[in-house]
Amino acid sequence: MNFELCTDSVEGAAAAGTYGFKSVELCSALSVGGLTPNYGLIKKCVDRSEAEIHVMIRHREGGFQITQDDLQTMKMDIEAVKVAGAFGVVFGILNKDNTVADENAELVELAQALGLKTTFHRAFDFVPDFRIAIEKVVGFGFDRLLTSGLQEQAEKGIAVISEIQQNYGDQIQVIAGSGISKENALKFSGSNINYLHFTSRKPTKEELRLGMGQSMDTDHEKIQLIINLPFNYIN
Repeated sequence: MNFELCTDSVEGAAAAGTYGFKSVELCSALSVGGLTPNYGLIKKCVDRSEAEIHVMIRHREGGFQITQDDLQTMKMDIEAVKVAGAFGVVFGILNKDNTVADENAELVELAQALGLKTTFHRAFDFVPDFRIAIEKVVGFGFDRLLTSGLQEQAEKGIAVISEIQQNYGDQIQVIAGSGISKENALKFSGSNINYLHFTSRKPTKEELRLGMGQSMDTDHEKIQLIINLPFNYIN
């Protein structure tokens, strides 16, 4: 089983490398699904982690429809990610009807020209027809897909994720994410899904003041409980 840690910190990225994770999805603002992190954080995580660093390209919260200004912003962020030395970028653009937008092709082309791997993120879980959507995502040349199988929690979407893995796993790396825990992780392995994505954070004891947000630490116990499950006995 391969693992990806979703994190917003240098500590988390470093821990992913220490525990043998294949990759990190690096974001800021995880409370709103993840936004583009700043250059300094990207560079520091690249320097400190042995795992691949895949950087979220999403500069504002909310839906996945964009303007031309948004598209240009995303292109500039992708270029900055390359300069910072990251391994790949993570993005997803939808049309107003939540179908996969053609603008994704421009960003994939740019990323490929820069030598970056591309992941279509959980915007995929908003599409009206996943079979049509995966054809477009694969056709655009994305390297990876992160999905919960169109459900709030990936455990409930295992059937969809497994179908995508079976039919397209030789063309795109399929990663299951959202709500992965020690209680359900083995279910994915038993369904031929071989890549799991999860966050692992816990609040610190820092006193909160003036609405500045909750300080978080990496939850090493959760990581160990998941990665030490007997996946080899399931595959």
